[in-house]
Amino acid sequence: MSFKDHFSRQANDYARYRPNYPEALFDWLAQVAPSRVLALDVATGNGQAAVALAQRFERVIATEPSATQIANAEQRANIDYRQEPAEAMSALDASVDVLTVAQALHWFDLPDFMLESTRVLKPGGVLAVWCYEVFSCEPEVDALVSHFYHQVIGPYWPPERRWIEQGYAGLELPYADIATPSLDMSLQWDLDALVGYLGTWSATQRYRQSKGVDPLPALAQQLAAVWGDPAVAKTVSWPLKLRACRKPVP
Repeated sequence: MSFKDHFSRQANDYARYRPNYPEALFDWLAQVAPSRVLALDVATGNGQAAVALAQRFERVIATEPSATQIANAEQRANIDYRQEPAEAMSALDASVDVLTVAQALHWFDLPDFMLESTRVLKPGGVLAVWCYEVFSCEPEVDALVSHFYHQVIGPYWPPERRWIEQGYAGLELPYADIATPSLDMSLQWDLDALVGYLGTWSATQRYRQSKGVDPLPALAQQLAAVWGDPAVAKTVSWPLKLRACRKPVP
């Protein structure tokens, strides 16, 4: 199948502005893994999840179809970056303790990916997928961002975005769900960082390409009117939607 690349054009900004996932998430993954030999992070992007996994597992394979994203990924001695699609992994059969997909599952050919995940997971291995939608900050900021998300760039979101909006609810995993912790992400961002993050949204990119106009300067001006000193950082937070399942042990 063809690879839907929504992020290579903004790979530098993606690496700079995308929020990091909570350490508690990776502590939990290490706890539920049958061993800590090999983690596989699929659609790794700039390697955010892979780097965290590399602190807890002996080896990490991090796959990503975009060469541009891999070029911007953080390097670690025990991370093996591989340019390949989620639906055709090079990992060996029954070799993976934990397989993770961060904010990317909705782009996959799901039936093919689920078959691959069952192939590479060890008995007792865990598949964990997570996503986050729109952040919250302050009511005036949230209202402007919501209007931008739904009204300005709304028509330019790919249809797969619905899975993010649902928090992956209703998406069928290959095995029965296991209990997962409740987690949030939180950052301190000034106005430039917040606007930079909005520029990494795939719908923002598609709006620019379609209309030949960048929608962010107008939004930045509106945000500045309610932000106050643009250099002052505000708390930005996202609830993390996490689902996981375990491959049965014969």
